[in-house]
Amino acid sequence: MLDMIFAAFRETLYMVFWSTIFSILLGVIPAVILTLTAPDGLKPNKAIYEALSLVVNIFRSFPFIILLVILIPFTRFIVGKAIGTTAMIVPLTISAVPYVARLFENSLRETDPGVIEAARSFGASDAQIITRVYFKESVPRLVNNVIMLVISLIGYSAMAGTVGGGGVGDVAIRYGYQRYNTSYLVVCSLILIVFVQLVQMLGNYLYKKLS
Repeated sequence: MLDMIFAAFRETLYMVFWSTIFSILLGVIPAVILTLTAPDGLKPNKAIYEALSLVVNIFRSFPFIILLVILIPFTRFIVGKAIGTTAMIVPLTISAVPYVARLFENSLRETDPGVIEAARSFGASDAQIITRVYFKESVPRLVNNVIMLVISLIGYSAMAGTVGGGGVGDVAIRYGYQRYNTSYLVVCSLILIVFVQLVQMLGNYLYKKLS
């Protein structure tokens, strides 16, 4: 039993790791656009901000399990199949992108306006302000956001097990719930709980060090 569960845990790590990477890479783009076009941004633009904000909110509103089913044709187009550990990275990433966009936007917009004005007075370009002021000043908050993202993706990856996504959630559903084997459910739940706690402890440590 333990060998099977630990193999499933490696699958969970695989899904969470790659979906975290891809969602950050994709989510940072709308986050920067929202930050720039916000009323207090470097390039205020109400139309762009509200339109993009609406899109982000709409995708954030989708329950993951429904989004997972809706994206089956797209997932099959991207990876050639709709089930399996690699296939689940697609819906996990897409579900996390708007989450990342909103979290990163909020963190970037918390940057001290005085620091931004000081950079402007020294002749810094918009690109320099984004990279050297917004992001540099927001590093501790962004790290905290990434930890929150990872914890959310752990939960989503467990849900992916209901549709053959692999990972710890898949073992819990197939061998624990469907076969009425409580020991599988308990062990899988404990592994996920410990995993989340370790991730949170790492996040707290990094936040304190960077702050």
